[in-house]
Formats: sequence, structure tokens, C-alpha cells
Amino acid sequence: MKIFCIGDVVGSAGCAFLRQKLPDFKRKNGIDLVICNGENSSSKNGISNRSCDYLFASGVDVITLGNHAFRRMQIFDYLDSKPYLIRPLNFSSPNVPGTGVCCVDMGRVRVTVMNLMGQEHISPTVDNPFLAADRALKEVDTNIIMVDFHAEATSEKRAMGFYLDGRVSAVFGTHTHVQTADEEVLTNGTGYITDLGMTGVIDSVLGVKKEIILRRFVDQLPEKFELAEGACRLSGAVFEIDEKSGRCLSVSRYELR
Repeated sequence: MKIFCIGDVVGSAGCAFLRQKLPDFKRKNGIDLVICNGENSSSKNGISNRSCDYLFASGVDVITLGNHAFRRMQIFDYLDSKPYLIRPLNFSSPNVPGTGVCCVDMGRVRVTVMNLMGQEHISPTVDNPFLAADRALKEVDTNIIMVDFHAEATSEKRAMGFYLDGRVSAVFGTHTHVQTADEEVLTNGTGYITDLGMTGVIDSVLGVKKEIILRRFVDQLPEKFELAEGACRLSGAVFEIDEKSGRCLSVSRYELR
């Protein structure tokens, strides 16, 4: 089966571009399942009820989140009521809404999707993601397991790929909004890429107006972020998975403009 994983969708422009490109891409490439990181899909950062519904209606099957998961309080109830909207499972508090793992029953096969968040340079207060993965995998009973590791440090992401190699079908990184060119099938059959990239405005700094970010770096003063507008790209990767063994057969990077 083919699973298309899409990098962080940024704002209304990213959402609209995904809706424009995804249906045709799925049809032409025989995509069976779509996983998308939607933690920046709201027009004001984070994810909102509206952007969540929009992504699902556009053809996304599972939405993963990250460090902005709880930026919009309105999403709290959605996290408890939408089984295919998941947040990082290694938040330390037991009172955090939602879940970090879901299982998609596709009839002939079931697919588990897991969401983890890194500690290095992003969220040192979350539980150890490596040990959290160990605990979660003890409860999983599907052959196909896809892991979105939302993390900043490339070293931490790479380490997670090796740590889970042979135990999950794929590990794909999100958060940095820059697609990496290191897609591969690891030694024991796990598909891997350090970061899927971003779905949003090209002429920007990670989706934000470049002028704002330039002033922030040059003047070193706080700036209110505003999302950029203009031509977009959709970044992601297709993982071809053997349904019986759960091993990854191939990984292909895509950038749609």
C-alpha cells in the first residue's frame, strides 16, 4: 500500500493549496492513506476546529500535531472527539486532552499512526520520546505503524529512525518546515526521512512574511508574526509498505507546486 505523508500545513494558504493538489495526486499515484501534520493550519497559528475540518474534507485521513497542538483552546474538545486527530503522545501531564496514537481500519488492513515530539531545542518538558515509543508499541497490534516525530534537532530525529528501525513501518520528521534529502529504507525495513517539509507559501520564512523575520534577526526585537501570501508548495513523501510484513519497500519525496 502507498501512504502519503504531508509536511506541516501553514495557514489558510497552505490548506487551500493542499485541497487544490491532493485529490489529483492521490488518484494519479494510487494513494491509499494520507497523513498530514496540521499543527500550523490555523490562520493564527496552531490548529482550529475549522482548519481541522477543512483538512479532513480535503482528503486527509489522519492529522498529527506538535508543539502548537494546544495553541487554540477550541480544539480541546475536538481532540477528545476526533479519533483521527492525534497529538504527541509524550506530553507529561495525564490530563492533556486527546491521544497520541490512532488505528485506521481500512478493511483489508489496519494502520497505526503514532505522534511523538522531541525534547532537544523544542520541548524539554515532554516525556522521553524514545521510552514513550517503547511503551506505546507494547499496545499496538498492527503490522503497519507510521510515526510522525515532531522535533527540531536532526540528530534526535535520525536517532529515532535507528531506534525504531525494524519495529515500525516508517519514521518521518516534521516541524522544521524544510524538506530534507535523506529519504531511505533503513537496514531493518523502516522507511525514514528527517523532515517532510512545509505546505505553504514559498516566498516566506517557514510560512511567515520574510520582512518580519528579517527585522527580528537584524534588530533582535520582538515582532508579531503574520503569515505570508502568494504561490505555495506542498511537500511530503510517499511510503510504499508491504501489507503483510509492514516493512517499507520504498520512500519517494515529492514537492508539488
